[in-house]
Amino acid sequence: MDIDRKYIILADDDEDDRLFFEDALEDLALNVSLESVTNGLEVMHLLNDRSRILPDVLFLDLNMPLQSGHECLKEIRSNDRLKEVTVVVYSTSLNAKTVDMLYKDGANYYICKPGDYKTLKKSIHRAISLVEQNSSKQVHKSEFVIKL
Repeated sequence: MDIDRKYIILADDDEDDRLFFEDALEDLALNVSLESVTNGLEVMHLLNDRSRILPDVLFLDLNMPLQSGHECLKEIRSNDRLKEVTVVVYSTSLNAKTVDMLYKDGANYYICKPGDYKTLKKSIHRAISLVEQNSSKQVHKSEFVIKL
C-alpha cells in the first residue's frame, strides 16, 4: 500500500452528488483512494470495523437515511478509537444554526455543496489541503466553513 496515499470515505445518499465528487477527485489527480457509502449506518459500520484502517478524512453528508450525518458525527466523537477521524461535513444547506451545532459537536470543516463542477473541485482540493495542514485538529470557528 502507498504510505502517502490518502484514504477518503464519502458518505452521501445522493448518487449524483457521489458521482460528481468522485469525478472531481479523479480530475484533481491527487494521491487518494475513495470509498463511498450511501447512509449513516454504512459509514459507521466501516469505521467500527477494526480490521480496516481509519480514513484520513471523512466527507459526511448531513441528510442521509437510517442515521443522519449529525448522528454519525456525535457517535464518532464519543468513540475513543474514532474521535481523531477528520470529519468534513458536506451538505446542501448553509444554515448558521446548524453550522454552529456541528462545530460545537466536533466537525473539523464544513463545505456547502457547490452548484458547479469547477467550484466543487476547488472545494475538495481546499478541504484536503487544509486537512493535511491541520491533521485532526479542530480549526478556529472563523476557518470552519470552507468558502471559495
